[in-house]
Amino acid sequence: MPTPNLSLRAYQAQDLPAIVALFQASVSQLTAQHYDATQRQAWAPATADMPAWQTRLASLELLIAEDGQAIAGFIGFSFDGHIDLLFTAPGFARQGVASALYAAAEQRLQMAGVRELHTEASLVAQAFFARQGFSVLQAQTVTRGAVNLPRMLMRKTLEPR
Repeated sequence: MPTPNLSLRAYQAQDLPAIVALFQASVSQLTAQHYDATQRQAWAPATADMPAWQTRLASLELLIAEDGQAIAGFIGFSFDGHIDLLFTAPGFARQGVASALYAAAEQRLQMAGVRELHTEASLVAQAFFARQGFSVLQAQTVTRGAVNLPRMLMRKTLEPR
């Protein structure tokens, strides 16, 4: 059921603390089926490296979904077709937030002439991206400290407009 009153807007620098907190809550609360506590802590440490986040977000196009009071989710992508970040706040999970963000990003990428999208999907996000038409190219493992996190490299070809 899509969230009513959901609006999309561009990221602004003052959104950084809220985006990082949303990311931490999302990883902590929404990925427990696929990742154990040690993996979740390595993926989203309780104390975030804010300068690293600033640098990462500065290199991306970012869209934020909000419902008027709170940020419901965000997507980060680049015009080489890379979907880097897509996270929904736990309280907005399974309400169409990720779908709305993804659709807006895909439309922008397609209008910019991008023909192929790729992402490194977590085991949680794999089914979502499959529903969007992505297919798995290969299983991958990313290491955070001494902790291994499995993920899937996925790709989707866009039809020319």
